[in-house]
Order: sequence, then structure tokens, then C-alpha cells
Amino acid sequence: MTGDPQDEAALWRAVVGGDPAAFGLIFDLHKDRVFRHAVRWHGAGPESEDTVAVAFLELWRRRTDVRLVGGSVLPWLLVTTTNVVRNQARAERRHRRLLSALPRERAEVGADDAALSSVRLIDPTLRNALARLSPEDAALLVMLSFEDMSVADVAAALGITTQAVKTRLHRARARVRPLLDTTSAHDVEGVTR
Repeated sequence: MTGDPQDEAALWRAVVGGDPAAFGLIFDLHKDRVFRHAVRWHGAGPESEDTVAVAFLELWRRRTDVRLVGGSVLPWLLVTTTNVVRNQARAERRHRRLLSALPRERAEVGADDAALSSVRLIDPTLRNALARLSPEDAALLVMLSFEDMSVADVAAALGITTQAVKTRLHRARARVRPLLDTTSAHDVEGVTR
């Protein structure tokens, strides 16, 4: 297209007749301008893209009612974009008002919440020390010290013998002890004994 209003008016007549290819050309012609207008309201982001999509959807849906100004649909699109933004803001306000009016009851403690409340977090110093061990030795120490698993269960989980668990446990504790500072002794006592 040349940007000539007569060209756009002819293209628009094809759109009114239901020609989707002509509508695609109108979209290409005005999408950047409509997007910039939406960005002025929302800032760059998905809200602006949604606004553009709604404005062009309305342009297609109401194509038989659209009035050209100076041979162009752009003024109609810009007004529609502004109206879409205002409608979105009004809907957001209604949504927030509805949420704030809902009664707030004490939430029931779910199984996940109960499980999380009993979690003993690993001290950061210990976490750094465990990171220096092999993954198997770190898992072995954590399973025995924090998960309270038996030596036999850890052996089965790692696919090794109980004697191998005991040997690796002794070596892993010996490697971890020098990496720990004395301030975290309370949290790491079970790992190093």
C-alpha cells in the first residue's frame, strides 16, 4: 500500500465485504501505531499486546459500523484502544473490590503446610560442606541425619551394603567436620557424630 487514503478506503471496502486478507493488510498498516498508543497507557508488556488484540478484534467484529475518518480506520482504532484500556481498568477495579469484600476465614492447615512446618532446614554452613562431598555421600548423610532413615534403608536406597554405608558414613563425616565452623555446631551435631 502507498499510504494513500483512497487505497485504504478501497481496502476497507474489501474488509467490510469479509475479506480476511484485506483485514491482514489493514492490521499490518496500523498495528505499530495502535501498539504505541496502548503502551502509552500500560507500558510495554503483555497488557499492551492484549489491548491491541482486542482493538483489532473489535475492528473486525464491528467492521460494518466503522466510520472512516480521512479515508482511514486509524482514528477509530485509537479511540477503541482507549476504550479497551478504560474497560480493562474498570474490570480490574471491580475484581479488586470483589476480592477485598470476600470474607476472610482462617485457612485450614493442609497436609503440605503441616509437612513444611516440621521441616528442619539445613544450616548454610552445613549445606556448603555437603556440596563438597560426592552426591552419594551427601545423600547418605542427609538421609541418616535429617530423614532418620536406618542404615539398612539407606543401603537399599543407594544400592550398596550396610557395611558400605557405615564405611562411607565414617569417611563422609571425617571430610565434613573440618569444613564446619563452631557456630553451627548445634545444627550439624547429628551429621558429625
